[in-house]
Amino acid sequence: MLHIPVLLQEVIETLGPQKGQTIADGTLGAGGHASAIIEHIMPKGTFLGCDKDSAMLEQAKTKIEQAFGQYKENIHCVEGSYKDMVEIAQKHNIGHFDGVLLDLGFSSWHIDESMRGFSFQKDEPLDMRYDQNQETTAEMVIQLMPQKDLADIIWEYGQERFSRKIAAAIVKRRKEKSIKTTADLVEVIASALPARYQHTRINPATKTFQALRIYVNDELGGLKHFLDTITEYISPGGKVAIISFHSLEDRIVKQTFREWEKQKKAHRITKKPIVPKDTEIKENPRSRSAKLRVIEII
Repeated sequence: MLHIPVLLQEVIETLGPQKGQTIADGTLGAGGHASAIIEHIMPKGTFLGCDKDSAMLEQAKTKIEQAFGQYKENIHCVEGSYKDMVEIAQKHNIGHFDGVLLDLGFSSWHIDESMRGFSFQKDEPLDMRYDQNQETTAEMVIQLMPQKDLADIIWEYGQERFSRKIAAAIVKRRKEKSIKTTADLVEVIASALPARYQHTRINPATKTFQALRIYVNDELGGLKHFLDTITEYISPGGKVAIISFHSLEDRIVKQTFREWEKQKKAHRITKKPIVPKDTEIKENPRSRSAKLRVIEII
């Protein structure tokens, strides 16, 4: 499936990349946002893109090199997490940023082609790792996590009201046989829920799968670390733009931006999040839950 960058026009308008600036994209993905940013800051700008998924990074590098090969000295595409963006910038002799973007959604490629079990609609191995170098997989969590901890993860990161029942069903099933694939897990989740929840608008497995993905990749911890470290590396007038896709991420971003404003470190460009227009949602249904928040450092 063709990757469509979410809220692209809104990102460019609010982040406002200009010729000669230094801009970072901490979630390079398929390079959609990056390409638009590079176009605005070259020929003398500097671009840093990070992605902890090596397969996604190679896709983005190929796309960017084909379009902007003449500026390769100014473009750095690096394997690594946005939480380590300051350290990555220092390694590449980048002393500041004029703008930083994070798109916290996982790409269409992860769902459609990665074969890593991100979607409950396909029967794939329970992996869910973006970074294939890390040890912990979703299967390991499902097979080894104590029942109470498993229930806590499903509740905290998925807001799943039946978290205890699902955790109990997982532990019961894994004593009988291993839960190795997404289909195995979907079956266990379905067995734990009341019959009336089997045919709701949202698939009964949605929240549990979200919770496992967030936990396996430490998504909220990474976001908090990024927000704790990034402001000192941004020039006055520089901006931070973050697209989130669920309430847990958005709450962290909203509360942090408010705190920065209260401390007079920054002022919010967006008091309320920017959301996709109906036309974008129609073209790209996966954009429907996206929220963009932007803040300017003082």
